[in-house]
Amino acid sequence: MTAVNLSAYLARIGHTGPLDASLETLAALHWQHVNRIPFENLNPLMGQPVSLALRDLEKKLVAQQRGGYCHEHALLFAQVLRQLGFAVRPLIARVLWGQPEDARPAASHLLLCVTLAGEEYLVDTAFGALTGVAPLRLHDSTPQLTRHETFRLRHQDEVHTLEALENAQWRLMYRFTLHTAWPAEYEMANWYTSTHPTSHFTHQLMVSRVDGSIRHILHNDRYTRRHADGRIERHLLGSAEAVVGVLDAVMGIRITDRTALMRRLGEVIRQQLSARLPAHLPSHLPADAKNQAA
Repeated sequence: MTAVNLSAYLARIGHTGPLDASLETLAALHWQHVNRIPFENLNPLMGQPVSLALRDLEKKLVAQQRGGYCHEHALLFAQVLRQLGFAVRPLIARVLWGQPEDARPAASHLLLCVTLAGEEYLVDTAFGALTGVAPLRLHDSTPQLTRHETFRLRHQDEVHTLEALENAQWRLMYRFTLHTAWPAEYEMANWYTSTHPTSHFTHQLMVSRVDGSIRHILHNDRYTRRHADGRIERHLLGSAEAVVGVLDAVMGIRITDRTALMRRLGEVIRQQLSARLPAHLPSHLPADAKNQAA
């Protein structure tokens, strides 16, 4: 099996603590990982492939100082944990965020189950703006407080549902079983997520990173800072230049082809602007009038 360069990975996430296979080490690695490696979908947005080969994941997320989405984060983190002696296996979930309880989406989200001293923990390092910041006790149905959100798991027979507490209400995140995900399953999910024209990853920019007590969230040209104490700051950036500035300075993403990215972001922002215009406004309004209407 291909091994990850642990020294390079640990330097990337800034971890200098113990490396024993304990809950304390797992929690520390999880926290450092989500603080240093952002969730981002630049490859699908730019029409570029998303490789799940470990060497490619290590090159992109570690050496090139990029980020990725769930499949990339989960597989890289899983291999790091295995090399440190943890018992870990991938799971695949059906995302329910923003959908009704009885929704039946495809299984597409990759996460991890880590077993320590006979107890199983849910480890999720890449769920966008609600990426977990700590392992969760998988079979505990009581609310679990983390440094950011409070989560809980509901259990019915072999099905487990994760929820997050938001504005005093429990909101569905995703549903899964403990069936170990096969490579064929998450390879197919990754292909669909990164290439299908109906996948929001192919036509919307989604980036987030934890920064201590703040979550930085970038959705197209909307930049949000969510504080652990509940405060929210929202900014409409309005230009590709401003978005690239946040990607660079806030998200810590090393951008190589700025020209191509600026062009694609310009297309995304124009589409968003058109969607924000009131229906009664004519489409031939000049650019300044459209900006005022938005």
